[in-house]
Amino acid sequence: MRTATPLRAAALAAAALLTVTACGGGDDAAESADGAGSAEKQVNVYGADGNMNNGLGEDFTEPGVLAGMRGTVLLTDLGPEFRDRLLAIDPGLTNFNTAGETYDAVVITALAAQLAGSNQATTFAPYVNGVTFGGEVCTDFASCLAVVSAGGNPDYDGVVGPLAFTDVGEPSQASFAIESFTEDNAIDEAARAFQLVGDPADASTDEGPAPAAPGTTGESLVIGSLTPQTGTLSYQGPQQLAALQLAVDDVNAAGGVLGQPVQLITGDSGDASTDIATQTADRLLQSGANAIVGASSSGVSLTVIDKITGAGVMMISPASTSDELTGYDDKGLFFRTVPPDTLQARALADLIGADGNNTVGILALNDPYGVGLAENTRANLIGDGLAEDAVVSIVYDPQAANYDSEVQRMVDLNPDGILVIGFEETSRIIEGLNAQGIGPQR
Repeated sequence: MRTATPLRAAALAAAALLTVTACGGGDDAAESADGAGSAEKQVNVYGADGNMNNGLGEDFTEPGVLAGMRGTVLLTDLGPEFRDRLLAIDPGLTNFNTAGETYDAVVITALAAQLAGSNQATTFAPYVNGVTFGGEVCTDFASCLAVVSAGGNPDYDGVVGPLAFTDVGEPSQASFAIESFTEDNAIDEAARAFQLVGDPADASTDEGPAPAAPGTTGESLVIGSLTPQTGTLSYQGPQQLAALQLAVDDVNAAGGVLGQPVQLITGDSGDASTDIATQTADRLLQSGANAIVGASSSGVSLTVIDKITGAGVMMISPASTSDELTGYDDKGLFFRTVPPDTLQARALADLIGADGNNTVGILALNDPYGVGLAENTRANLIGDGLAEDAVVSIVYDPQAANYDSEVQRMVDLNPDGILVIGFEETSRIIEGLNAQGIGPQR
C-alpha cells in the first residue's frame, strides 16, 4: 500500500517547533568539540493519538509540563456544526477525536442493512465496503437513503471525509492532525495542522451483491456498542456516546432502516486489563445486537472479535488501529472507520524526520497498538535514512508500578527525539522524563 505523503517543511515551521532544553552527558558530541563542562541539547518529545489529548494535560497542575510535546492524532477537521451538535447532546465534551469515526460507523452500518434488505449481519456485511466508494456521492444518511430509494448506488463521504474502504474493510486514506500542547498543558487548537495519508487507489473495486428492491422493509436494526467508559481509553467514551446517539437520531429522523427505527444499546468496553468487554459483548449478543460499534482499544477488539463474529454479528471499530486486525480471520464481519497503524506510523515518521532528529528513542506500551505502531514507525524512520541502531524501541508494561528503568534507558541513549506511545500511564512517564531533564517541560 502506498502511504507516504511527507509534511512540508514550511507547514512544520508554521506549526512552530516546540522543544525542551536538556543537559547532554559527558560523551555529548558538542561537549567533545568545545571542551565545555556540559552542552545543551534540544530534545523533541512526541506522542501519538493514545496520549495527544486534553486528558493527558488534566493530569498536571504545574504549567508548562507538556509545553514541548507534539504528535499525531487521528482527526479530521470536524467543523463547528458537527461539534455543536455533539455538544447539544453532551455539553461537557472537551475531546472530539474518534467522534466522527463513531458517527460514520453507524451510518455505514445502517446503509448496508438497507441495501441488503436485512438486519442480519451475515447478509448486510458484504455491502459495507461498497457504501464507501463508487456511485453517487452523498454526505449524510438522509441523502444516501434517497439514493438507495431511487435504486442508485450511494458513495458515503462522511464526517471524516471520503473513506474508500479496501477489500479488508478499512479506510484507504485518513486524516491526521499534528497537535501540540500549550503552556497550559492543553492542546493548541490554533496551531493544529492536518495531513492526509494514504492512497484512494488502494480502495476495493467490489461493490458487493446486487441491492434489495428499493423500499424493502424488515425487522429493526439493533446496534450495540463497546465504548470505553472506564479504563485507559475512557477519555474517548463521552464523545463516542454522543456520536452514537446523534447518528441514531439522524438515521431515525430520516425514516430509519427497513422502515423501522434503529435501536441503540450501549455498553462499556473497559480495557485489556479487565474482562468488562467480554461481559458487555455477552449482554449485547443476548440482547439481539446485529452490529457492534467498537471497541476502541485494539487489544480489546482482539479479545472479543472471535466471540462476536462467531455469533454472526458485525463489528465496526472507530478506533482500533492495530495492523494485526488487517488480515484477521474475521469471517468478513469486522470493519473499521480508522486506518491501520501503518498509516499513522507514516505520519509520525514524517513529523519526526522533518524535525531533523538523527537518533530517536521510542517508549511503547506492550499491547497490539503500542507494539505495532512502534515497529512501523521505526521501520519508516530507517527506510527514510536513519541507521538501524539510531532508532531504539523500548516496550513497557502499562501496569508497571513505575517507569524508572525505561526513563533511565532514555537518559543513557541521549536521543534527539523521544516518542511515547501510550495511554493514561503516559503522565507518569512524562514526569520521569521531565525529572531527568529530557521531557517536554520547558
